[in-house]
Parts: sequence; C-alpha cells; structure tokens
Amino acid sequence: MATKKIIAGNWKMNPVSTKEALALYSGIKKNSARLKQTTAVVFPPAVFLATLRDKGVSIKLDLGAQNVFYEEIGAFTGQISPLMLKNVGAKWVIIGHSEARASGDTDLEINVKILSALKNGFKIILCIGEKTRDAQGKYLAVLQEQLEKALVNFPAKKLGQLAIAYEPVWAIGKDATGVETPDGFLHNSIVIKKTLSQIFDPKKAKTVPILYGGSVGVKNAESFLVAGHADGLLVGRESLDIASFSEILKIAEKVK
Repeated sequence: MATKKIIAGNWKMNPVSTKEALALYSGIKKNSARLKQTTAVVFPPAVFLATLRDKGVSIKLDLGAQNVFYEEIGAFTGQISPLMLKNVGAKWVIIGHSEARASGDTDLEINVKILSALKNGFKIILCIGEKTRDAQGKYLAVLQEQLEKALVNFPAKKLGQLAIAYEPVWAIGKDATGVETPDGFLHNSIVIKKTLSQIFDPKKAKTVPILYGGSVGVKNAESFLVAGHADGLLVGRESLDIASFSEILKIAEKVK
C-alpha cells in the first residue's frame, strides 16, 4: 500500500485576524474532505489554534503548531509548552524551521524540543537545510550534522511520529539566490535517508517521510512529488490561499 503524501501548510505570522483565520481554515477543511491518499495539516499561529479546534477538526485535516518550548510548565515568559498546545488541539509541531534557527534555536534546543514533543505524543516535522549551496557538495555535511544533533536519543520505536522537511534556505523568500529543482531535492533526500539509516536501523529509517519545502506551490508541486519523489510538501505562502492550497492537495492526491 502506498504511503500517504503529507501536505503541510505553514501560515507563519498570518493572517492578522481570527475572522480571516476561520475563513481560511474553513475553506481548506471543505476542500480536504475527500482526501484518501493525502494527509493534510495546517500550522496557524498559536493564537488561533483553540478557535480553529472549536470550529471542528476534520479527520482529513489536522492542526499543528509552528514551534514548541521544551518545558511543560514554569517561569518561561513568552514560551508555549507542549501541554498548552495539546490542550488547544495541535497534533503536529514544526521544529527547527530556518526562521526559528535564525531567531536563535540551537541544535541542542532543537533536540530537547523534539524529545519533549515526542513525550507528549506529537507528530514532528523536523526542518533542515543549508544556507548556501556549493558545487563541491560540502553543504551535505551541514544536513548530516543537523540531523545527527537533532535526533540524539530519539527512540527508534517512535520514528512513526517523525517527518523530515528539507528546506534549502538559499531558495526561500525574497532573498532567494536560486531555485531548487526536483533532481536536486532527490539527490539530497537520498543523503538524508542514508544519514537516517546510519542513526537508526536502516529498515526503520526508510519509513521516515522526506518532504520538500522552499518556494513550493501549485506550479512546481507535482514535479517535486513525481520527479523528486518527495513524500510530501511543506508549503508556505500558497498555504494562505484556499484555491492554491486546495489545488496542491488535489495534485498530491492523484500522485501514486
């Protein structure tokens, strides 16, 4: 049986109002109702999670959090604990996103966040990616190091709760210096799988989905899923558009 594709929508710091968040979530929920081969997840700002949960979480559309703190309770001003996120309906969490790393998340913090999220039953999307790409392939060591440090003490029996999102930082946003290709992703996903097989039992490591993220949308979604053999996509900007995100879900649904 084919593994379901994972299509995750990271809303980042959008939208600005509860009304807009409800409209966006409702539209995506409606268009995800018939999914059979695709797991859809949206990651809104944490302030909207409880409201969207109360709107009615669909069995075809999960809610996730964009980040998480590693402590469960205490004097940590401004942080959001895994217990809080569970209480407001989050089932997934993104850890190690390039923007969180740029804001100060270290490899050690990413590791302890992962272990805390696992303890609390979350499914995790671990983001990795290099800032620059060199022709000699030295950047691959960055990916390997990010994986090795993030997954210290990760129990192999919980690999079913893990997905890896490869996001080349140099190919994201207004400051992008290039565009990643499906062939480039495929090459790097093989390196990622090889690294996972060195950390865990190779058979179990093969079950970890590898997603592509980085300026991905309707125009290139199919090529990454088909030619790049991606197990899913982490969508940014186009996850804020009901029509675009729904079209990406349709594309994923038809890919064998």
